[in-house]
Formats: sequence, structure tokens, C-alpha cells
Amino acid sequence: MCPVRAACAPPGRRFPPAPRCRPVHRPGRHPRRAPVPTVPAELRRADDGPASRAGPSRTRSQAGAGVRTGAGARRRRTVPVVEASPDPVAAAVAEALTRHEGGCWRAATAALLKRAIPDAMALLDDCRKGGRYAVVAHPWIPDVLRKQSARGADQIWEARPKWTRPELPEGRHEVTALDINGAYLSALKTHLPLGQLEHTVGDVHDRRRAGVHLITPPEWEHGAYLPNPIGNRDEPGPLWVTEPTLRLLLRLSGPKYALCEPPEIHESFTSGATENLLEKFRVVLKDARDRALADGDEVTLEYVKAMYSKFVSTMGESNYNRELYRPDWMHLIRSQAFANLWVKALKAHDAGLAVVRVMGTDELHVVGDWRRVFPEGRGVAEVKVKDVYCVGAAPEAPAAAGDADEN
Repeated sequence: MCPVRAACAPPGRRFPPAPRCRPVHRPGRHPRRAPVPTVPAELRRADDGPASRAGPSRTRSQAGAGVRTGAGARRRRTVPVVEASPDPVAAAVAEALTRHEGGCWRAATAALLKRAIPDAMALLDDCRKGGRYAVVAHPWIPDVLRKQSARGADQIWEARPKWTRPELPEGRHEVTALDINGAYLSALKTHLPLGQLEHTVGDVHDRRRAGVHLITPPEWEHGAYLPNPIGNRDEPGPLWVTEPTLRLLLRLSGPKYALCEPPEIHESFTSGATENLLEKFRVVLKDARDRALADGDEVTLEYVKAMYSKFVSTMGESNYNRELYRPDWMHLIRSQAFANLWVKALKAHDAGLAVVRVMGTDELHVVGDWRRVFPEGRGVAEVKVKDVYCVGAAPEAPAAAGDADEN
């Protein structure tokens, strides 16, 4: 009760309590909130639960992105959610088989081979999403990597092997020609320069960089049983080699092998490098190849082979692939395949096999029990038999004592 009314009230009389006053809206103050209208029960959706009545729920992508407003949005890092994409190789093969009536595998294979280059570039772009390093598709290229004429070659020596053992031990020998599976596919794992090549001078090799180098190769004194790591080169003097060739020579000149002297480096064109630039691209193709082998899928096998082989052969100066102009990568990947083959020849020699021939990217001829050295199969880490032939003449049997002419 109000104190004034209580003082004026006669003795023994009580006043009822004063009614509560409603607040009056004054200008400049916040108005009262309007009451939330209720939805009749017959208009509510049957699937509206407590979560739907409480407000819109955040989706999975919004929850992962950490969406906030105000000052907190500037401090919190946004993390995008990457959705898993289907297998592009299997999808392309299935589409080609469906497009050709009756599932004719020959027509589907021919169609896939025609689109192998653009499909490989699309797969490369898909594999590089979210990658740490960006692919520089058209950097400045030094003159040593440019063709000297329209149909000529540049100045890079890839160290392609073409070697035959000069002599074999006396007698007749059975030679097995081994085929190295997926040579270019395995060679995609090599140190590739990321950006524009920079010129340096001096006998210094930085393992964090990769490119091409002008070197004077060391003398090779083991040609009787092993090929020269720089291939068959008759001209003496300096030559431009790639990163895999230089690293192989440095490895062979080290204390573990001590097969030659270290090469002398005169000048280089290099850039910061990584061995994993094409790793995801390589793994996707390798997994597709492994699944095709397990399923007996020859269409996918031919398609995958065309993708990685044409990808390597057209990344230089080619009219068939204008999306990528990296002749340095092309030379490095090819040289890596040749270096991998040379290392297999060394492994065979160290295991007691006689190396007879080393040819191209994938051909190794040996004498001896090669199965204890190399696993047999069609996988990338395996070898398969390409041919078996015999060389040499069997020793003549000595004449019997009774057949000798006594006259």
C-alpha cells in the first residue's frame, strides 16, 4: 500500500491493494516484443519435431565451416568440407561401354584412347584440388630446353640405355627377357621443379631443388658387365642431364657403391622441387590399374596406360596438349624411368645374375634364376617374362679314346 494512503486512512479501515501499472512506451526506448503467433495444430507438419520448432538447424557443411557473425567471424578459421568424388577412371569406362551398343569393348577402348589426354589433364586438376603446391603450367623455359628446329631436339640428354654385354662366359646360356611393368607410371614419382627454373653456376648440388644440369660425366670402367648410367654416348665432354641422372651418378660415386667419381657440375637451371607433386595422380592410376588386373578388365588397362603414357609424351612441345607446357618435367620423368631400369640391372648383378641387355625403359635381359630377385606378375612392383632365348654354343664333347685314328 502507498505510504500516503496508509497515513490518511481512518483507524480500522483497510484499502485494497493498488493495481499494477503497465509500462508506457516512450520515444527513444525499445518497443515491446510482439507476441509469437502460435500455429494451429492442424497446420503443423507431421514431421516437425522440437528441433524444427526451435529454428533452422545447421547443415553438416555449415557445421564444418564454423559460420559465425560479428567480430568472432574474423578470428575463427573457416575449414571447408571436401566431398568424396567417385572414381573418375571407372566412371569414364562405364560411360564408354554404355554409349556403345551391346557393350562392344573394342569400340569403347578406341573411344577411351582418343580422349586419354584431356581425361588425364582433368584427372590431374581433380587430384591437385586442396594440394599444397600449385601446378605452374606455362613457365619461362631456358633455351637448352627448346627445340633447335621444328623437327629437331633440345639439348637435354635423357640417358636412355641401349646396351648389350660384350662377352658372355663360354658355353650355351638361356637368357630371359624381362618386361618392367608400368615404367612411366612408376617414374611419375620423381623430384619435379615447381616454378620457373633459375640459373646458377658452380659445382654445387642442392637436393631441395631439381632441374637440368650441365656436367662432365665421370669415366665408367664397368662396361663389361653393367651399362654406363648416362647411356650410350660417344661424344666426350660436358652434356646437359636431368635431375634423376645426376642423382644416380652422385649415388654411384658415394661410399656405398664407389663405382665412379662424382660428376663435375658446371651450371644448372633449377627450382624448388618436391617428389610428391604427381603422387596422388599416380596413385589413382595405379589403383585403377590394380583393380583392372584383378577383374581381368582389359579396357581399363588400355585406358590407364594411354593416360599416363600420353600424359608424359605430350607435356612438352606438343600440339595435342596445350594445357601443359613443361618440357623439363617430360625429360625428368623419362630419365627417372631409365634410372629405375638401371637400378634393377644393378640389383640383378649384385644378386649374381648375368646382365645381358638393358634396353629402353622396360627391357632387362638376364641369365640365371631371376625369380629369387624379382617377383613375377603384372603389378607395378613386379616383372613379367617377355621372351626366352639361348645364346652361345654348347662346348664340344671330347672325342672318345677308342675313336682316335691310330694310323
